[in-house]
Amino acid sequence: MKNILRILRSEKGWSQAELADRLDVSRQSVNAIETGKYDPSLPLAFAIARLFGRSIEEIFDDEAETAEAAE
Repeated sequence: MKNILRILRSEKGWSQAELADRLDVSRQSVNAIETGKYDPSLPLAFAIARLFGRSIEEIFDDEAETAEAAE
C-alpha cells in the first residue's frame, strides 16, 4: 500500500526510531510501512492518522489494490 508516512515523518524532523516510539512499535515496523512492505493494522493506521492530524485516506492509498481487485 502506498503512503506518505516518510514525508510526514520528515516534515516533523523525526527519525524512524522516534516515530516508532511515539506509536509504540518497532523501528523496523515503521520502515516496513514506509516502504510498502507491511500494511498497518487498522488501530495502528488510526494512531498514525491521529499523530499527524490527518485522515487515514490522506496517508494511505490503496488504489493499487482496488485496481487489482477490479481486474
